[in-house]
Amino acid sequence: MESNPFGSRKDAQENHRNINVDVVIIGAGPSGAIAASLLHKQGKQVLVLEKQHFPRFSIGESLLPYCMQFIEQAGMLEAVEQAGFQFKNGAAFRHDGTYTTFNFTDKFTEGPGTTFQVQRGQFDKLLADTAASQGVEIHYDHSINEIDLGLDSTSEPKLSVTDEQNNTYQVTAKYVLDASGFGRVLPRLLDLEKPSDLPARSAIFTHIEDNITDPNFDREKILISVHPTQKDIWYWLIPFSDGRCSVGVVAEPHLIEHHQSGVEGGSEAELEQQLWQLINEEPGLEALLANAKVLQPCASLKGYSANVSTLATSQFALLGNAGEFLDPVFSSGVTIAMQSASMAVETLVKQLDGEDVNWQQDYAQPLMQGVDTFRTYVQAWYDGRFQDVIFYEDPNPTIKQMICSILAGYAWDTKNPFVKDSERRLNMIVDLCRDHTKAS
Repeated sequence: MESNPFGSRKDAQENHRNINVDVVIIGAGPSGAIAASLLHKQGKQVLVLEKQHFPRFSIGESLLPYCMQFIEQAGMLEAVEQAGFQFKNGAAFRHDGTYTTFNFTDKFTEGPGTTFQVQRGQFDKLLADTAASQGVEIHYDHSINEIDLGLDSTSEPKLSVTDEQNNTYQVTAKYVLDASGFGRVLPRLLDLEKPSDLPARSAIFTHIEDNITDPNFDREKILISVHPTQKDIWYWLIPFSDGRCSVGVVAEPHLIEHHQSGVEGGSEAELEQQLWQLINEEPGLEALLANAKVLQPCASLKGYSANVSTLATSQFALLGNAGEFLDPVFSSGVTIAMQSASMAVETLVKQLDGEDVNWQQDYAQPLMQGVDTFRTYVQAWYDGRFQDVIFYEDPNPTIKQMICSILAGYAWDTKNPFVKDSERRLNMIVDLCRDHTKAS
């Protein structure tokens, strides 16, 4: 590992001096690790500040193939491929006895067609450790207290930071990237929070020893199951390579509350009973998980969709979930995080090298094109339009390849008509599927 360009933390604390760097990155998750690695490769001085210790639990465990390009760009592909994660080649969907699959290698857009399903504690630590081995400085258990952007857009941001010993120091940087995920550090400190245009939903989830004996179960695909009578309730089942699975249910809060089992106080036992009551209402999932054993306390996430008023300025940019989080249904979170990291670094390197950039035109707008494509399909999933397309019995192979590309993460490929004009194209196919279903 390269020598520490910042001096030791002890030196910084004892001398009460600032740390000065080119870029501060808040958070060492996938977007932070990828951004840090890419910036380091460009010769920029980077400091990553992470509030937690790794490994730590996180959802978002089913990667999309598009992610693999960014992992390779960051020089992390070999480490990921050798880690023993569960190979993933597609997605399976099931509703009321109908089962269909999307093979990610059979897609419209060029690029990787396979990826992995990962326990995020291990995966995120692997990416961060690989970035550190490349020479990136990462400080764990360091929290951001305040940020001062100065008097105008040419000022260098100053961050007040508290370390694991409760000592406070200051970091001055030419730029700040917020990769804090659901922590949403800058949106909170800079009052950038904005209501999401998606309805509030809740998720309950856990890890299980699945003990699945069905020989037809495909561990190389995420399984998304739909409640037999309430199509806006859905379940994820993400197999891992060690005989475990991540399992969760997503619904609007009132539907989750409707399944409360009488256990007092919304405890872990209450969540577990709610989760399994909902699972047992989906016959296919109930049979598949008949011998499952819960391995960790169930957790919940409520009102997770989020948005912001500003994604980037000449002083800071928000990456991944720190900017906007849509919904877990198509596993787009890590993909958006890595795409935002790559795009922000490309723009930031130009700015640091003295070029004129426009963060709205160069970063925010092109990033949101793909985010809005995912949004189209998230909204259409919950109102039933996209489910009618997914479960249509006789899909056009070319159209399925175009949709498969989006499900594989290639939501920025404007050569794909279903990306370039997502809402109109999707509605056209919805109408065709529904008309044909009625006629038959």
